[in-house]
Amino acid sequence: MDRHLMELHPRVIAAVRRARLQSFREVLSVSSPDLQRLTGLSASDVQQLLTTAATGCRRHPPVPALLLHRRPEGLRLGLGCPVLDRLLRGGLPVGGVTELSGESGAGKTQLALQLCLSVQYPTQYRGLDSGALYICTEDPFPIRRLQQLIRHQARLRADVPPALVSRLQFSDRVYIEHAADLDSLQVCLSRRAPLLLARGLVRLLVVDSVAALFRSEFQAADWLAKTKRLLTLSSTLHHLSLEFTTPVLCINQVTDVFSSSACVTGPLSSSVAPALGLAWANQVMVRLMMRRLHRTLIHGDQSSALRRLEVVFAPHLPRSGCDAGVWREGVRGASGEGSEERGGGGGSEEQWGRGQMNLTSV
Repeated sequence: MDRHLMELHPRVIAAVRRARLQSFREVLSVSSPDLQRLTGLSASDVQQLLTTAATGCRRHPPVPALLLHRRPEGLRLGLGCPVLDRLLRGGLPVGGVTELSGESGAGKTQLALQLCLSVQYPTQYRGLDSGALYICTEDPFPIRRLQQLIRHQARLRADVPPALVSRLQFSDRVYIEHAADLDSLQVCLSRRAPLLLARGLVRLLVVDSVAALFRSEFQAADWLAKTKRLLTLSSTLHHLSLEFTTPVLCINQVTDVFSSSACVTGPLSSSVAPALGLAWANQVMVRLMMRRLHRTLIHGDQSSALRRLEVVFAPHLPRSGCDAGVWREGVRGASGEGSEERGGGGGSEEQWGRGQMNLTSV
């Protein structure tokens, strides 16, 4: 505290010592009016004192959200699909929290699993050459789906040499944790996750889902306690992301909305919005939303409900979106090239990634 006190006017320093405030934490625990009464300082002097105290307690200097996606320069975690990567200008930023929200069955977990494999590729293939920590808070980990994605990696990642794909031990680098309540989640994030990150074993942190525990542990009247726990969780996630240059993906549930005012934090053309309200929305750097549409895609012997991945807000991305489908090999986006509208059948035919896929109404 003494080093930062030297930045203050001697009049302010003397008043602080007379009030017997021993640390900046004690200063910050007192409201501005009470500080004025205790110290006898003016409102402007108290504001300067609070600013200095906040600076002294800060572990890291503040970083504008617009700069987070540039550290290190150009480094991103790709989604494993060039169409989706173009939507996100390379993939997930390595600094900050990215939220992926959507209704049940929209494909959120599918995309998260795909990222757990994508992170294991070298950086020249839009990976981070490390593993992933996947924290489940509601459903069991979908191990069978992960194994299916691993078997079809060569088909999804045609940009990667087959020898490299076969050499990677994907399943050995996905670390799974289950958190049944907020306390166990906090223990996992504050103890076990830092060990894996510090040893370089993981470079992706996934929480699936962030809203489940808050919805089960808090009632509507507990909004203050809920907000405090939410901010504590957010602070831990941001610290891990910045300390270890690691992308953090939080899967979120949605809630029904009955007013157009919700479009500020949700998609423009949807009757649902991400859960946990503005308190959580202000902690997220990038908000993505995935929707399941009432159409079916058919490709060979496979069929998939049409999905749409949308950028709701981000400091470096426009508000936009692209269509996608969920296949055996993973989530693949529509290229938008060579599309052809056909009448008579109520459907159309579009070029999706590799191969031709039929789009029909259901």
